[in-house]
Amino acid sequence: MYVLYEESGNFKAEKIFSQSDSTMQVESESGKRSKIKNATVLFSFEQPAPALLLEQAQALAQTLEIDFLWECAPQEEFDAVHFAEDYFGHPPSAVEKAALIFALNSAPAYFHRRGKGCYRPAPPDILAAALAAIEKKRKQAEQQQEWVDQMVAGTLPEPIAEVASTLLTRPDKNSLQWKAFEAAVDKLGTSPEKLLLTLGAWPHALALHQHRFLSANFPKGTQFAPVALDDIGADLPLADVIAYSVDDSSTIEVDDALSVTPLEQDVVRVGIHIAVPGLAVTRDNELDKLARGRMSTVYIPGLKIPMLPSELISTFSLDAGRPRPALSLYVTANLATGELLSSETRLERIEVRENLRHNTLDEQVTEAALDDPQAELPYGEWLRPLWRLAKHLAAQREQIRGKPENNNRVEYTFVLDGPHDDPDSVVRLVPRKRNAPLDRLVAEYMILTNNIWGGLLAKHGVPGIYRSQQAGRVRMSTHALPHEAIGVPQYAWSTSPLRRYVDLVNQWQILATAEHGVSARLVAPFKPKDADLFAIIGAFESQYTTWGDYQSAMERYWCLRWIQQQNLSTVQGNVIRDDLVRLDCAPFVTRVPALPELERGQAVTLDILGFDELALELECRLREVAAA
Repeated sequence: MYVLYEESGNFKAEKIFSQSDSTMQVESESGKRSKIKNATVLFSFEQPAPALLLEQAQALAQTLEIDFLWECAPQEEFDAVHFAEDYFGHPPSAVEKAALIFALNSAPAYFHRRGKGCYRPAPPDILAAALAAIEKKRKQAEQQQEWVDQMVAGTLPEPIAEVASTLLTRPDKNSLQWKAFEAAVDKLGTSPEKLLLTLGAWPHALALHQHRFLSANFPKGTQFAPVALDDIGADLPLADVIAYSVDDSSTIEVDDALSVTPLEQDVVRVGIHIAVPGLAVTRDNELDKLARGRMSTVYIPGLKIPMLPSELISTFSLDAGRPRPALSLYVTANLATGELLSSETRLERIEVRENLRHNTLDEQVTEAALDDPQAELPYGEWLRPLWRLAKHLAAQREQIRGKPENNNRVEYTFVLDGPHDDPDSVVRLVPRKRNAPLDRLVAEYMILTNNIWGGLLAKHGVPGIYRSQQAGRVRMSTHALPHEAIGVPQYAWSTSPLRRYVDLVNQWQILATAEHGVSARLVAPFKPKDADLFAIIGAFESQYTTWGDYQSAMERYWCLRWIQQQNLSTVQGNVIRDDLVRLDCAPFVTRVPALPELERGQAVTLDILGFDELALELECRLREVAAA
């Protein structure tokens, strides 16, 4: 004896091995035995054999017309086995009963299940709606397949092109276009980005990179709405100092300037003057919401996306010839010994005499010229005392660090002669050594300021955001902890408030401390243990990483374009580790397949085989290893 039963939505026919009141043990054709409940059995039969029954019943079910079955079926709930006798006009065979059950079960739009072997025909209006939905789904499947076939053949369907801008960042995964696109990607075994580029949804890889970043991070665009500002800081005292700023030629946000005033022999007062957007941007006001939304200025070759509106930058940037508010740190120091005699923080106005640029000064400002009072040196009366003290400051930090800083690596500035979104723009890589005297000079005073102001906050119990490094781990926190790599007891970013949100937050705290002293912790925008400071740290680190990753990606892209524009077929580089090689001619690190095991720093020559501007990879192979 055999039974037809249902298990997990499938129909099975097997031989009865044993049976009890509620269960039975059945045996498959292969000899495997299973225990099933009697309640799952649809009917029992003696012939044909189970496998033959299933085969014949499936074939017969295909010949039954579902429309006719629906018309013949009772209008109320019915048992399929009993209905089989009415339908066939005679006591049905096991094959006929099974075929009818299979047919009813395959048409859920026509027949609604009501338990084991029982069905109820769908009402006419519900059936009509269900059939319309089935037809719609069928047409959608046909349309989807048509789009898939077109994309596989290399043609971009118009409906896919219309939503191409969302497919990489905000796809509607329930849409027909996305399902067709995803199916085409799977069928071709490619990536979504590569398929869109191949189909011409984007004119070139640069457009795809930029769109993906901007749509994900600036869906409403990068421009701010116009901002109206009052005349802020006009009543502040004007400092009697001669101050200069030093920045790259592309800098529009002049955050800092330096002044030096001789007091007596070898004693000077150095002023580090920082722009004060914190006078207009206050905690939780509308400008703060704009700044907090970006957390930092975004820098990529040929383009800068500022953290603050241009009206605010132009109001507070320390541009030459215009009195501007400044938060000034004055340090009195002995140039002969490097001893810091005193420090003072003031809110005032300063007028920068000139905005100096690295590209016009770096070649003239050499260590030899700085150290020789008789040598020709532009702005020598300003630079030489600053340089003398900067050398003492560096030596003091090195003593704490236990070793000199390694700043010998060459950095590059990317200069585009053309639009930032045109891959044919000519790119120039302008090298600049990190240990150039002017760079080191400015860096020392920024480090000094971040150190002293961080200590000022800690001394008065005013919370701030600090950057520390201990045991090789760099982290941001609200605690004044040492930064071992820099060699200072605390380090609070404070010198770039026009382009970094953490510096702006710290500026609010420093302004309160400078004005209120010991009572500052009671009136500062952020009180001790303010949870919002931790939220700012988390958001800043996340956003800063995102901006940095995109900047690195765009620099890799323009390195690839530069190599192509130079028509280079071979390049030299040095092994970093394993198969990683840093090129000599550009700030680019690449993997070299099948690179033999070589010592770190080993010079190699590579053959260039191709460029992948989408994956931002240089396709190359080892040509030769330089002789030792």
